Amino acid sequence: MIEIGKTIVSMDVLESNFCCDLDQCKGACCVDGDSGAPLIPEEAETIERLYPIIKEYLSEENKAEIARQGFSLIDHDGDLVTPIIGKNECVFTFVDEKGVSFCAIEKAFFEKKTGFRKPISCQLFPIRITEYKRFDGVNYEKLKICKPGRVCGKSNNQPLWKYLKEPLIRKYGEAWYDELRIVVEHLPTKQ
Repeated sequence: MIEIGKTIVSMDVLESNFCCDLDQCKGACCVDGDSGAPLIPEEAETIERLYPIIKEYLSEENKAEIARQGFSLIDHDGDLVTPIIGKNECVFTFVDEKGVSFCAIEKAFFEKKTGFRKPISCQLFPIRITEYKRFDGVNYEKLKICKPGRVCGKSNNQPLWKYLKEPLIRKYGEAWYDELRIVVEHLPTKQ
């Protein structure tokens, strides 16, 4: 573990390679989980405010589920999350013509209809942040569904921390990320 500012960063974040391979995983992170995406209260409020724009990308089933459950809820662990359909799919998911699951919130952002990309927990995935009283734990969650991302990252020699540069800066700022880069540059190389 490495301490940077008010974070403790797992060595897996620094030493692992990763690059999403949507052709292989089909966006499994949007549809494979026992709870929705973790949210902060401001994100839940933003999603509710932007829903009239976001809903144009959603199926009738997803819209009905949002009408039933709301825009966010507290899950069985006591965390604020997006609702899910059944036991796994985020209600803000849509499937494209190739069968790949995507985020409707992010689609509205890419089409320049909103300024909110998506929840930071989604953009950081497979990095997961655990907030403690005095620091954040920054960890790499190695899930089976992300095996294609590990293979792609290894074949492209793409470090996880570089792949997720934008959301790491969004979460912790440029100065934090620059310190992370310096730390990685000074790590001993594995033989």
